[in-house]
Amino acid sequence: MTQSPLTIPALLQHSVAEFGESTYLVTPTERLSYLDAERTSAALARWLLHEGVGKGSRVGLFFPNGAEWVTWWLAVSRIGAVAVPLSTLYTPAEIAKVLRLADIGLLIAPSTVLHIDVAERLETALPGLADHSSAQLTLPSTPYLRRIAITGGLDRPWATPAGTDAGVPLEILTAAEAEVSPADLAIMVHTSGSTADPKGVLHTHGTLVRQTSTWPSAIRAITGSPEQPRVLCAMPFFWIGGLLAVTGALHEAVTVVTMPKLDPATALDLAERERITGIVGWPAFTQRLREHPSFAERDLTSAPMLRDGPLDIAMTDVPDGFPVHRTMSETAGGFVCTEMAIVDEHGAPVPPGDTGELLVRGVGVMAGYNKRERCETFDADGWYHTGDKVYRRDGDPRLFYVGRTTDLIKAAGANVSPLEVEAVLAESPDVAQCVVVGVDDPQRGEEVCAIVVPTTAVEVSTLTAFARDQLSAYKVPTRWVLTTSDGIPTLPSGKFDRKTLRQLVISGDLASERLASR
Repeated sequence: MTQSPLTIPALLQHSVAEFGESTYLVTPTERLSYLDAERTSAALARWLLHEGVGKGSRVGLFFPNGAEWVTWWLAVSRIGAVAVPLSTLYTPAEIAKVLRLADIGLLIAPSTVLHIDVAERLETALPGLADHSSAQLTLPSTPYLRRIAITGGLDRPWATPAGTDAGVPLEILTAAEAEVSPADLAIMVHTSGSTADPKGVLHTHGTLVRQTSTWPSAIRAITGSPEQPRVLCAMPFFWIGGLLAVTGALHEAVTVVTMPKLDPATALDLAERERITGIVGWPAFTQRLREHPSFAERDLTSAPMLRDGPLDIAMTDVPDGFPVHRTMSETAGGFVCTEMAIVDEHGAPVPPGDTGELLVRGVGVMAGYNKRERCETFDADGWYHTGDKVYRRDGDPRLFYVGRTTDLIKAAGANVSPLEVEAVLAESPDVAQCVVVGVDDPQRGEEVCAIVVPTTAVEVSTLTAFARDQLSAYKVPTRWVLTTSDGIPTLPSGKFDRKTLRQLVISGDLASERLASR
Protein backbone atom coordinates (compact mmCIF):
# COMPACT_ATOMS: atom_id res chain seq x y z
CA MET A 1 0.00 0.00 0.00
CA THR A 2 1.27 3.46 -0.80
CA GLN A 3 2.73 5.58 1.99
CA SER A 4 1.59 8.73 0.20
CA PRO A 5 -1.33 10.77 1.57
CA LEU A 6 -4.68 9.31 0.53
CA THR A 7 -6.36 12.37 -0.97
CA ILE A 8 -5.55 14.27 -4.15
CA PRO A 9 -4.93 17.61 -2.38
CA ALA A 10 -2.57 15.97 0.12
CA LEU A 11 -0.83 14.04 -2.66
CA LEU A 12 -0.32 17.26 -4.64
CA GLN A 13 1.25 18.95 -1.61
CA HIS A 14 3.50 15.91 -1.20
CA SER A 15 4.69 16.17 -4.82
CA VAL A 16 5.37 19.90 -4.51
CA ALA A 17 7.39 19.38 -1.33
CA GLU A 18 9.39 16.47 -2.76
CA PHE A 19 10.00 17.51 -6.39
CA GLY A 20 8.10 20.75 -7.00
CA GLU A 21 10.50 22.21 -9.58
CA SER A 22 10.46 19.05 -11.72
CA THR A 23 8.49 19.08 -14.94
CA TYR A 24 5.09 17.47 -14.52
CA LEU A 25 3.42 17.98 -17.91
CA VAL A 26 4.63 18.82 -21.42
CA THR A 27 2.53 19.44 -24.54
CA PRO A 28 3.55 20.84 -27.94
CA THR A 29 2.99 24.38 -26.57
CA GLU A 30 3.00 24.08 -22.76
CA ARG A 31 5.32 23.11 -19.92
CA LEU A 32 4.06 22.74 -16.37
CA SER A 33 6.08 22.03 -13.23
CA TYR A 34 4.48 20.52 -10.14
CA LEU A 35 4.76 23.91 -8.48
CA ASP A 36 3.06 25.56 -11.48
CA ALA A 37 0.24 23.03 -11.27
CA GLU A 38 -0.20 23.69 -7.54
CA ARG A 39 -0.29 27.48 -7.91
CA THR A 40 -2.63 27.55 -10.89
CA SER A 41 -5.01 24.95 -9.46
CA ALA A 42 -5.08 26.85 -6.13
CA ALA A 43 -6.32 29.99 -7.88
CA LEU A 44 -8.95 28.00 -9.77
CA ALA A 45 -10.02 26.16 -6.62
CA ARG A 46 -10.49 29.47 -4.80
CA TRP A 47 -12.67 30.67 -7.69
CA LEU A 48 -14.74 27.48 -7.54
CA LEU A 49 -15.32 27.93 -3.81
CA HIS A 50 -16.33 31.54 -4.40
CA GLU A 51 -18.87 30.34 -6.97
CA GLY A 52 -20.46 27.98 -4.48
CA VAL A 53 -18.85 24.72 -5.64
CA GLY A 54 -17.99 22.49 -2.70
CA LYS A 55 -17.89 19.01 -1.23
CA GLY A 56 -19.75 16.59 -3.48
CA SER A 57 -20.56 19.09 -6.26
CA ARG A 58 -20.37 17.44 -9.66
CA VAL A 59 -18.23 19.43 -12.07
CA GLY A 60 -17.95 18.51 -15.75
CA LEU A 61 -14.61 19.06 -17.50
CA PHE A 62 -14.69 19.25 -21.30
CA PHE A 63 -11.03 19.70 -22.26
CA PRO A 64 -8.51 17.87 -24.44
CA ASN A 65 -5.23 16.61 -22.97
CA GLY A 66 -3.26 19.60 -21.74
CA ALA A 67 -2.47 21.95 -18.88
CA GLU A 68 -6.06 23.20 -18.55
CA TRP A 69 -7.38 19.68 -18.08
CA VAL A 70 -4.82 18.97 -15.36
CA THR A 71 -5.16 22.25 -13.45
CA TRP A 72 -8.98 22.24 -13.47
CA TRP A 73 -9.05 18.57 -12.43
CA LEU A 74 -6.69 19.35 -9.54
CA ALA A 75 -8.76 22.41 -8.59
CA VAL A 76 -11.99 20.40 -8.46
CA SER A 77 -10.31 17.60 -6.51
CA ARG A 78 -8.69 19.95 -4.00
CA ILE A 79 -12.04 21.17 -2.69
CA GLY A 80 -13.73 17.77 -2.51
CA ALA A 81 -15.96 18.22 -5.55
CA VAL A 82 -16.44 15.30 -7.96
CA ALA A 83 -14.66 15.72 -11.30
CA VAL A 84 -16.60 14.34 -14.27
CA PRO A 85 -14.38 14.39 -17.38
CA LEU A 86 -16.28 14.46 -20.67
CA SER A 87 -14.86 12.88 -23.79
CA THR A 88 -13.92 15.40 -26.47
CA LEU A 89 -15.13 12.76 -28.94
CA TYR A 90 -18.72 13.03 -27.72
CA THR A 91 -21.45 14.01 -30.16
CA PRO A 92 -23.97 16.64 -28.99
CA ALA A 93 -26.39 13.86 -28.02
CA GLU A 94 -23.73 12.12 -25.94
CA ILE A 95 -22.80 15.37 -24.19
CA ALA A 96 -26.42 15.94 -23.23
CA LYS A 97 -26.78 12.35 -22.03
CA VAL A 98 -23.73 12.48 -19.75
CA LEU A 99 -24.59 15.93 -18.37
CA ARG A 100 -27.97 14.50 -17.37
CA LEU A 101 -26.82 11.09 -16.13
CA ALA A 102 -23.99 12.55 -14.04
CA ASP A 103 -26.17 15.32 -12.52
CA ILE A 104 -23.51 17.88 -13.43
CA GLY A 105 -24.14 21.29 -11.86
CA LEU A 106 -21.24 23.18 -13.42
CA LEU A 107 -19.62 22.48 -16.78
CA ILE A 108 -16.20 24.00 -17.51
CA ALA A 109 -14.82 24.14 -21.04
CA PRO A 110 -12.67 26.27 -23.34
CA SER A 111 -14.28 28.22 -26.18
CA THR A 112 -12.75 25.78 -28.67
CA VAL A 113 -11.91 22.09 -28.23
CA LEU A 114 -9.64 20.98 -31.05
CA HIS A 115 -11.75 21.84 -34.13
CA ILE A 116 -15.01 22.06 -32.14
CA ASP A 117 -16.80 25.35 -31.58
CA VAL A 118 -17.94 24.67 -28.03
CA ALA A 119 -20.80 27.18 -28.07
CA GLU A 120 -22.30 25.63 -31.18
CA ARG A 121 -21.76 22.11 -29.85
CA LEU A 122 -23.49 22.88 -26.55
CA GLU A 123 -26.36 24.77 -28.14
CA THR A 124 -26.97 21.75 -30.37
CA ALA A 125 -26.74 19.41 -27.39
CA LEU A 126 -29.02 21.37 -25.05
CA PRO A 127 -32.38 22.55 -26.41
CA GLY A 128 -33.22 26.01 -25.10
CA LEU A 129 -29.66 26.97 -24.20
CA ALA A 130 -29.33 29.43 -27.07
CA ASP A 131 -32.43 31.26 -25.83
CA HIS A 132 -31.08 31.86 -22.33
CA SER A 133 -30.50 35.53 -21.62
CA SER A 134 -28.54 34.97 -18.41
CA ALA A 135 -25.85 32.66 -17.08
CA GLN A 136 -28.22 31.08 -14.55
CA LEU A 137 -29.42 28.03 -16.45
CA THR A 138 -32.74 26.20 -16.18
CA LEU A 139 -32.92 23.42 -18.76
CA PRO A 140 -35.40 20.52 -18.42
CA SER A 141 -33.06 18.16 -20.28
CA THR A 142 -30.33 18.72 -17.65
CA PRO A 143 -32.21 19.76 -14.51
CA TYR A 144 -29.14 20.09 -12.25
CA LEU A 145 -27.00 22.10 -14.68
CA ARG A 146 -26.87 25.69 -13.45
CA ARG A 147 -23.85 27.18 -15.17
CA ILE A 148 -21.46 26.67 -18.05
CA ALA A 149 -18.11 28.34 -17.38
CA ILE A 150 -15.92 29.06 -20.40
CA THR A 151 -12.18 29.75 -20.37
CA GLY A 152 -10.77 32.20 -22.86
CA GLY A 153 -13.95 34.23 -23.22
CA LEU A 154 -17.18 33.60 -25.11
CA ASP A 155 -19.78 36.04 -26.40
CA ARG A 156 -22.88 34.20 -25.22
CA PRO A 157 -25.27 35.42 -22.51
CA TRP A 158 -25.52 31.92 -21.04
CA ALA A 159 -21.74 31.61 -20.55
CA THR A 160 -19.95 32.40 -17.27
CA PRO A 161 -16.28 33.53 -17.54
CA ALA A 162 -14.24 30.77 -15.88
CA GLY A 163 -11.66 31.51 -13.22
CA THR A 164 -11.40 35.22 -13.98
CA ASP A 165 -12.76 36.77 -10.77
CA ALA A 166 -11.01 36.79 -7.40
CA GLY A 167 -11.81 33.78 -5.29
CA VAL A 168 -12.13 33.16 -1.57
CA PRO A 169 -9.12 33.88 0.67
CA LEU A 170 -6.34 31.31 0.69
CA GLU A 171 -7.13 30.25 4.25
CA ILE A 172 -10.60 29.15 3.13
CA LEU A 173 -9.05 26.88 0.49
CA THR A 174 -6.65 25.48 3.09
CA ALA A 175 -9.56 24.79 5.44
CA ALA A 176 -11.59 23.16 2.64
CA GLU A 177 -8.69 20.89 1.65
CA ALA A 178 -8.37 19.73 5.25
CA GLU A 179 -11.97 18.50 5.09
CA VAL A 180 -11.36 16.23 2.08
CA SER A 181 -11.14 12.62 3.26
CA PRO A 182 -10.06 9.38 1.55
CA ALA A 183 -13.71 8.26 1.69
CA ASP A 184 -14.97 11.21 -0.35
CA LEU A 185 -15.87 10.65 -4.00
CA ALA A 186 -13.20 12.12 -6.28
CA ILE A 187 -14.05 11.29 -9.88
CA MET A 188 -16.60 9.75 -12.21
CA VAL A 189 -15.20 8.14 -15.35
CA HIS A 190 -17.67 7.09 -18.02
CA THR A 191 -17.13 3.85 -19.86
CA SER A 192 -19.20 2.04 -22.44
CA GLY A 193 -20.47 -1.45 -21.79
CA SER A 194 -23.37 -3.78 -22.40
CA THR A 195 -25.96 -1.13 -21.53
CA ALA A 196 -27.39 1.57 -23.78
CA ASP A 197 -26.13 4.37 -21.54
CA PRO A 198 -22.47 4.91 -20.59
CA LYS A 199 -21.66 3.75 -17.08
CA GLY A 200 -20.30 6.28 -14.58
CA VAL A 201 -17.55 4.60 -12.57
CA LEU A 202 -17.18 6.33 -9.20
CA HIS A 203 -13.91 6.36 -7.27
CA THR A 204 -13.02 7.82 -3.91
CA HIS A 205 -9.84 9.76 -3.21
CA GLY A 206 -8.46 6.81 -1.27
CA THR A 207 -9.01 4.33 -4.07
CA LEU A 208 -7.66 6.64 -6.79
CA VAL A 209 -4.50 7.43 -4.82
CA ARG A 210 -3.86 3.82 -3.77
CA GLN A 211 -4.41 2.30 -7.18
CA THR A 212 -2.12 4.75 -9.01
CA SER A 213 0.72 4.48 -6.50
CA THR A 214 2.66 1.79 -8.38
CA TRP A 215 2.36 3.45 -11.80
CA PRO A 216 5.84 5.07 -11.72
CA SER A 217 7.56 1.78 -10.85
CA ALA A 218 5.56 -0.04 -13.54
CA ILE A 219 6.67 2.56 -16.09
CA ARG A 220 10.31 2.14 -15.12
CA ALA A 221 10.00 -1.65 -15.41
CA ILE A 222 8.39 -1.44 -18.86
CA THR A 223 10.83 1.10 -20.29
CA GLY A 224 13.91 -0.46 -18.72
CA SER A 225 15.44 3.01 -18.42
CA PRO A 226 17.37 4.06 -15.28
CA GLU A 227 16.60 7.73 -16.00
CA GLN A 228 13.75 9.74 -14.52
CA PRO A 229 10.75 8.63 -16.60
CA ARG A 230 9.54 10.92 -19.35
CA VAL A 231 6.52 9.17 -20.78
CA LEU A 232 4.60 9.92 -23.96
CA CYS A 233 0.99 9.43 -22.90
CA ALA A 234 -1.16 8.60 -25.93
CA MET A 235 -4.20 7.97 -23.73
CA PRO A 236 -6.99 10.54 -23.24
CA PHE A 237 -7.03 12.04 -19.76
CA PHE A 238 -10.82 11.71 -19.68
CA TRP A 239 -10.51 7.90 -19.61
CA ILE A 240 -8.78 5.74 -17.05
CA GLY A 241 -5.49 5.27 -18.94
CA GLY A 242 -4.79 9.00 -19.05
CA LEU A 243 -6.09 9.59 -15.52
CA LEU A 244 -3.73 6.87 -14.33
CA ALA A 245 -0.80 8.79 -15.85
CA VAL A 246 -1.58 12.25 -14.44
CA THR A 247 -2.38 10.84 -10.99
CA GLY A 248 0.48 8.34 -10.98
CA ALA A 249 2.95 11.12 -11.77
CA LEU A 250 1.99 12.83 -8.49
CA HIS A 251 3.52 9.96 -6.50
CA GLU A 252 7.01 10.30 -8.01
CA ALA A 253 8.65 12.72 -10.40
CA VAL A 254 7.50 11.52 -13.83
CA THR A 255 7.14 13.86 -16.78
CA VAL A 256 3.93 13.21 -18.71
CA VAL A 257 4.33 14.22 -22.36
CA THR A 258 1.08 14.45 -24.25
CA MET A 259 -0.82 16.19 -27.05
CA PRO A 260 -4.40 17.43 -27.49
CA LYS A 261 -4.98 15.13 -30.46
CA LEU A 262 -3.23 11.92 -31.47
CA ASP A 263 -1.02 12.75 -34.43
CA PRO A 264 2.04 10.65 -35.36
CA ALA A 265 4.21 13.55 -36.56
CA THR A 266 3.49 15.61 -33.44
CA ALA A 267 4.13 12.60 -31.22
CA LEU A 268 7.49 11.91 -32.85
CA ASP A 269 8.47 15.57 -32.58
CA LEU A 270 7.69 15.45 -28.86
CA ALA A 271 9.47 12.12 -28.43
CA GLU A 272 12.68 13.55 -29.89
CA ARG A 273 12.47 16.97 -28.26
CA GLU A 274 11.68 15.70 -24.77
CA ARG A 275 13.88 12.59 -24.96
CA ILE A 276 11.05 10.35 -23.81
CA THR A 277 11.92 7.07 -22.14
CA GLY A 278 8.72 5.24 -23.14
CA ILE A 279 5.16 5.39 -24.41
CA VAL A 280 1.80 4.37 -22.98
CA GLY A 281 -0.91 3.93 -25.56
CA TRP A 282 -2.77 1.42 -27.67
CA PRO A 283 -0.85 -0.70 -30.23
CA ALA A 284 -2.69 0.88 -33.17
CA PHE A 285 -1.10 4.27 -32.45
CA THR A 286 2.37 2.81 -31.91
CA GLN A 287 2.02 1.16 -35.32
CA ARG A 288 1.10 4.54 -36.85
CA LEU A 289 4.30 5.98 -35.37
CA ARG A 290 6.40 3.20 -36.85
CA GLU A 291 4.77 3.65 -40.25
CA HIS A 292 5.40 7.40 -40.33
CA PRO A 293 7.79 8.34 -43.19
CA SER A 294 10.18 10.06 -40.78
CA PHE A 295 10.32 7.26 -38.20
CA ALA A 296 13.58 5.68 -39.39
CA GLU A 297 15.44 9.01 -39.20
CA ARG A 298 14.21 9.97 -35.75
CA ASP A 299 16.56 9.98 -32.77
CA LEU A 300 14.70 7.69 -30.38
CA THR A 301 17.73 6.34 -28.52
CA SER A 302 16.21 7.45 -25.22
CA ALA A 303 13.21 5.15 -25.82
CA PRO A 304 14.42 1.88 -27.34
CA MET A 305 11.04 0.27 -26.60
CA LEU A 306 9.41 2.63 -29.08
CA ARG A 307 11.60 1.37 -31.91
CA ASP A 308 12.30 -2.21 -30.90
CA GLY A 309 9.77 -3.18 -28.25
CA PRO A 310 6.42 -4.89 -28.79
CA LEU A 311 3.61 -2.84 -30.27
CA ASP A 312 1.63 -3.49 -27.12
CA ILE A 313 3.45 -2.70 -23.86
CA ALA A 314 1.25 -5.33 -22.21
CA MET A 315 3.24 -7.89 -24.23
CA THR A 316 6.53 -6.98 -22.53
CA ASP A 317 8.28 -10.07 -21.17
CA VAL A 318 5.26 -12.38 -21.32
CA PRO A 319 5.88 -16.14 -21.14
CA ASP A 320 2.95 -17.60 -23.08
CA GLY A 321 2.00 -14.99 -25.66
CA PHE A 322 -0.91 -13.60 -23.65
CA PRO A 323 -0.72 -9.95 -22.59
CA VAL A 324 -0.53 -8.77 -19.02
CA HIS A 325 -3.95 -7.56 -17.88
CA ARG A 326 -4.04 -3.76 -18.30
CA THR A 327 -6.54 -3.41 -15.42
CA MET A 328 -9.78 -1.51 -15.84
CA SER A 329 -11.79 1.59 -15.07
CA GLU A 330 -13.46 -0.25 -12.19
CA THR A 331 -10.11 -0.63 -10.38
CA ALA A 332 -8.80 2.87 -11.25
CA GLY A 333 -6.12 1.46 -13.50
CA GLY A 334 -4.35 -0.69 -10.91
CA PHE A 335 -4.53 -3.91 -8.91
CA VAL A 336 -2.22 -2.99 -6.02
CA CYS A 337 -4.90 -2.88 -3.30
CA THR A 338 -7.40 -5.23 -4.92
CA GLU A 339 -8.41 -8.65 -3.67
CA MET A 340 -8.75 -10.99 -6.63
CA ALA A 341 -10.19 -14.41 -7.36
CA ILE A 342 -10.10 -16.46 -10.58
CA VAL A 343 -13.08 -18.80 -10.77
CA ASP A 344 -14.70 -21.28 -13.13
CA GLU A 345 -18.31 -21.07 -14.39
CA HIS A 346 -19.52 -22.51 -11.06
CA GLY A 347 -17.68 -19.94 -8.97
CA ALA A 348 -15.00 -22.37 -7.78
CA PRO A 349 -11.34 -21.20 -7.71
CA VAL A 350 -9.18 -22.52 -10.56
CA PRO A 351 -5.59 -23.74 -10.04
CA PRO A 352 -2.58 -21.72 -11.30
CA GLY A 353 -2.27 -21.95 -15.07
CA ASP A 354 -5.99 -22.51 -15.65
CA THR A 355 -8.19 -19.81 -17.13
CA GLY A 356 -11.19 -18.44 -15.30
CA GLU A 357 -13.20 -15.28 -14.78
CA LEU A 358 -11.58 -12.49 -12.76
CA LEU A 359 -13.47 -11.29 -9.68
CA VAL A 360 -12.31 -8.25 -7.69
CA ARG A 361 -13.24 -6.57 -4.41
CA GLY A 362 -11.74 -4.46 -1.64
CA VAL A 363 -10.45 -0.90 -1.20
CA GLY A 364 -8.96 -0.93 -4.70
CA VAL A 365 -12.34 -1.33 -6.38
CA MET A 366 -14.77 1.40 -7.40
CA ALA A 367 -17.33 2.74 -4.97
CA GLY A 368 -19.90 1.65 -7.54
CA TYR A 369 -21.63 2.72 -10.73
CA ASN A 370 -23.47 6.01 -10.75
CA LYS A 371 -27.20 5.54 -10.06
CA ARG A 372 -26.80 1.79 -9.54
CA GLU A 373 -27.49 0.03 -6.25
CA ARG A 374 -24.70 -2.10 -4.83
CA CYS A 375 -26.73 -5.26 -5.40
CA GLU A 376 -26.76 -4.46 -9.12
CA THR A 377 -22.97 -4.19 -9.19
CA PHE A 378 -21.51 -6.50 -6.54
CA ASP A 379 -22.54 -9.99 -5.46
CA ALA A 380 -23.52 -10.92 -1.92
CA ASP A 381 -19.87 -11.42 -0.95
CA GLY A 382 -18.81 -8.05 -2.33
CA TRP A 383 -17.20 -9.36 -5.53
CA TYR A 384 -17.42 -7.46 -8.82
CA HIS A 385 -17.59 -9.93 -11.72
CA THR A 386 -15.41 -8.45 -14.45
CA GLY A 387 -16.22 -10.83 -17.32
CA ASP A 388 -12.47 -10.96 -18.08
CA LYS A 389 -10.88 -14.34 -18.71
CA VAL A 390 -7.45 -14.51 -17.06
CA TYR A 391 -4.91 -16.90 -15.54
CA ARG A 392 -1.89 -16.77 -13.25
CA ARG A 393 1.35 -18.72 -13.25
CA ASP A 394 2.99 -20.10 -10.14
CA GLY A 395 5.48 -17.61 -8.75
CA ASP A 396 4.37 -14.77 -11.03
CA PRO A 397 2.13 -12.08 -9.49
CA ARG A 398 0.91 -10.85 -12.85
CA LEU A 399 -2.48 -11.58 -14.38
CA PHE A 400 -2.48 -12.73 -18.00
CA TYR A 401 -5.45 -11.68 -20.09
CA VAL A 402 -7.07 -14.24 -22.39
CA GLY A 403 -10.02 -12.10 -23.42
CA ARG A 404 -13.63 -11.30 -22.65
CA THR A 405 -16.11 -14.14 -22.56
CA THR A 406 -17.79 -12.57 -25.58
CA ASP A 407 -14.48 -12.35 -27.50
CA LEU A 408 -13.78 -16.07 -27.50
CA ILE A 409 -14.28 -17.81 -30.83
CA LYS A 410 -16.24 -21.07 -30.75
CA ALA A 411 -14.67 -23.05 -33.63
CA ALA A 412 -16.09 -26.55 -34.07
CA GLY A 413 -17.06 -26.62 -30.39
CA ALA A 414 -13.64 -25.52 -29.10
CA ASN A 415 -12.85 -22.14 -27.56
CA VAL A 416 -10.17 -20.12 -29.37
CA SER A 417 -8.69 -17.01 -27.82
CA PRO A 418 -8.10 -14.30 -30.46
CA LEU A 419 -5.24 -12.97 -28.35
CA GLU A 420 -3.39 -16.28 -28.47
CA VAL A 421 -3.57 -16.44 -32.26
CA GLU A 422 -2.60 -12.77 -32.56
CA ALA A 423 0.43 -13.30 -30.34
CA VAL A 424 1.64 -16.20 -32.49
CA LEU A 425 1.16 -14.36 -35.77
CA ALA A 426 2.88 -11.26 -34.40
CA GLU A 427 6.05 -13.34 -34.08
CA SER A 428 6.23 -13.77 -37.86
CA PRO A 429 8.69 -11.39 -39.55
CA ASP A 430 6.08 -11.00 -42.30
CA VAL A 431 3.48 -9.52 -39.90
CA ALA A 432 3.51 -5.92 -38.71
CA GLN A 433 0.08 -6.03 -37.09
CA CYS A 434 -2.81 -8.45 -36.82
CA VAL A 435 -6.29 -8.76 -35.38
CA VAL A 436 -8.21 -12.02 -35.05
CA VAL A 437 -12.00 -12.26 -34.99
CA GLY A 438 -14.61 -14.98 -35.28
CA VAL A 439 -16.80 -15.15 -38.39
CA ASP A 440 -19.96 -17.27 -38.63
CA ASP A 441 -19.51 -20.55 -40.48
CA PRO A 442 -22.31 -23.06 -41.21
CA GLN A 443 -20.12 -26.11 -40.61
CA ARG A 444 -17.87 -24.99 -37.73
CA GLY A 445 -20.16 -22.50 -35.97
CA GLU A 446 -17.41 -19.90 -36.24
CA GLU A 447 -14.17 -19.84 -38.12
CA VAL A 448 -10.99 -18.07 -37.10
CA CYS A 449 -10.30 -15.04 -39.29
CA ALA A 450 -6.96 -13.22 -39.21
CA ILE A 451 -6.71 -9.65 -40.50
CA VAL A 452 -3.02 -8.99 -41.16
CA VAL A 453 -0.95 -5.93 -42.00
CA PRO A 454 2.10 -7.50 -43.68
CA THR A 455 5.60 -6.07 -43.53
CA THR A 456 6.20 -7.17 -47.12
CA ALA A 457 4.48 -9.04 -49.91
CA VAL A 458 3.54 -12.41 -48.48
CA GLU A 459 1.37 -15.35 -49.47
CA VAL A 460 -1.47 -16.49 -47.23
CA SER A 461 -0.12 -20.02 -47.52
CA THR A 462 3.12 -18.84 -45.90
CA LEU A 463 1.26 -17.30 -42.98
CA THR A 464 -0.88 -20.41 -42.61
CA ALA A 465 2.16 -22.65 -42.49
CA PHE A 466 3.72 -20.40 -39.84
CA ALA A 467 0.56 -20.63 -37.72
CA ARG A 468 0.32 -24.42 -38.12
CA ASP A 469 3.83 -24.81 -36.75
CA GLN A 470 2.82 -23.22 -33.45
CA LEU A 471 -0.92 -23.67 -33.00
CA SER A 472 -3.31 -26.58 -32.67
CA ALA A 473 -5.15 -27.20 -35.91
CA TYR A 474 -8.48 -25.81 -34.67
CA LYS A 475 -6.80 -22.48 -33.78
CA VAL A 476 -5.21 -21.91 -37.20
CA PRO A 477 -7.07 -19.22 -39.18
CA THR A 478 -9.09 -20.54 -42.09
CA ARG A 479 -9.93 -17.07 -43.38
CA TRP A 480 -7.33 -14.39 -44.04
CA VAL A 481 -7.42 -10.69 -44.89
CA LEU A 482 -4.32 -8.82 -46.01
CA THR A 483 -4.72 -5.06 -45.59
CA THR A 484 -3.00 -1.87 -44.44
CA SER A 485 -3.15 -0.41 -40.95
CA ASP A 486 -5.64 2.15 -42.27
CA GLY A 487 -7.93 -0.74 -43.14
CA ILE A 488 -8.28 -1.78 -39.49
CA PRO A 489 -10.90 0.39 -37.77
CA THR A 490 -10.30 1.58 -34.23
CA LEU A 491 -12.61 2.83 -31.53
CA PRO A 492 -12.28 6.42 -30.25
CA SER A 493 -10.27 4.98 -27.35
CA GLY A 494 -7.65 3.65 -29.79
CA LYS A 495 -8.59 0.00 -29.28
CA PHE A 496 -9.31 -2.16 -32.30
CA ASP A 497 -12.97 -2.06 -33.29
CA ARG A 498 -13.45 -5.82 -33.54
CA LYS A 499 -17.20 -5.61 -34.08
CA THR A 500 -16.90 -3.32 -37.11
CA LEU A 501 -13.95 -5.29 -38.42
CA ARG A 502 -15.96 -8.49 -38.28
CA GLN A 503 -18.80 -6.84 -40.21
CA LEU A 504 -16.37 -5.58 -42.87
CA VAL A 505 -15.18 -9.15 -43.41
CA ILE A 506 -18.70 -10.55 -43.53
CA SER A 507 -19.91 -7.88 -45.97
CA GLY A 508 -16.92 -8.36 -48.24
CA ASP A 509 -15.74 -4.77 -47.83
CA LEU A 510 -12.49 -6.34 -46.70
CA ALA A 511 -11.59 -8.99 -49.26
CA SER A 512 -10.71 -12.30 -47.62
CA GLU A 513 -9.22 -15.59 -48.71
CA ARG A 514 -10.53 -18.85 -47.31
CA LEU A 515 -8.47 -21.98 -46.84
CA ALA A 516 -9.71 -25.44 -46.04
CA SER A 517 -9.11 -26.41 -42.43
CA ARG A 518 -7.12 -29.49 -41.49
